[in-house]
Amino acid sequence: MNSNLHLARMIIGSSFATCKMRDLISSVADFNVAVMAQGPTGAGKELVARGIHLMSGRKGKLVAVNCAAIPSDLLEAELFGYEKGAFTGAEKRRAGRFEEARGGTLFLDEIGDMPLELQAKLLRILECRVVQRVGSNEEIPVDFRLVCATHQNIEAQVEERQFRADLLYRINVFPIRVPALAERREDIPELLRFLVLRMESENPGMQPPSFDPSGLTALQKYSWPGNIRELRNFIERASVLFSGQQITAAEVSSLLSFDAEKEVEQATLWDALENIQEQAAASSQVKAITNPTNEFNYASLLKQNPDFNLKDFMNATEMALIEAALEQSGGSAPDAARILGLRRTTLIEKLRKFGMNTGATATDGQLKMKPRRA
Repeated sequence: MNSNLHLARMIIGSSFATCKMRDLISSVADFNVAVMAQGPTGAGKELVARGIHLMSGRKGKLVAVNCAAIPSDLLEAELFGYEKGAFTGAEKRRAGRFEEARGGTLFLDEIGDMPLELQAKLLRILECRVVQRVGSNEEIPVDFRLVCATHQNIEAQVEERQFRADLLYRINVFPIRVPALAERREDIPELLRFLVLRMESENPGMQPPSFDPSGLTALQKYSWPGNIRELRNFIERASVLFSGQQITAAEVSSLLSFDAEKEVEQATLWDALENIQEQAAASSQVKAITNPTNEFNYASLLKQNPDFNLKDFMNATEMALIEAALEQSGGSAPDAARILGLRRTTLIEKLRKFGMNTGATATDGQLKMKPRRA
């Protein structure tokens, strides 16, 4: 089969964003340069690696490693391999993933989660093209094509010294952006056909549903924060609950009810943030918190605020910290809660405690920061 045709059957869609991504894969496949696929979780970054490996003509296999899924103390042994007796439990010699990918392609998913000490060792392998197993001094030549992927802002990680700049230069030679499903909504009918066919082949006897025009329109209007992975889960759920039936916009809405609850949650955060900012702009106590000096003088604060109220001050402090967490997390409720050391539901309740309503709308499951009002 023609490799371009195979690629088109692997990465489904006719939208401009999808066609551009396929064109970039085709352009770089023949050249042994490192590729970095960047895009949101669930968007299909591994397909970039599969497409490049397919079109490169390399005879070895594609070896995929999720750096975030393997504990950091085990990741080195997984990648480099180890000798018998190198550590407790190493009962026999094992080749690592670098060796397994010899003559093929190594796909390092979630490279941004790789520990700094391993980043230095990866850089040496890329420069010297040799690997040492754990517990051995022998240098083993390796030959692999490297494709990495991340959903994180890896340039920001470099600035925060969480990722090595010299390694980023080596692995980000040819960046490929993987678009979110919300950026390629016109691909949804094609993706549905593909997913339905695959489900029928994997589950003999199952009758996936069909979608009338209103159902398709509802699917294309939804933001799909979980991207293609969420769409696949949606089809599986629909196939169980509406087997062989035609689905309208009403059924789509009911199937997405769980996701709708998350949209309401994000809408609550929208209004919460606006309320916090309005109160922050009007409160001298909040200004003292949001613009601290290295040596904060509480006595001076009390002198400058003869009507000081401890309860108001603590509420103002709490609101300022919540605002900072939301800004840092890009409007993500779970991430903001993690930063604050709270449960997500506790964060939502705290926002509601300050009298927030839920009249705003969210975009792709993320808050967009509104400018502070004067």
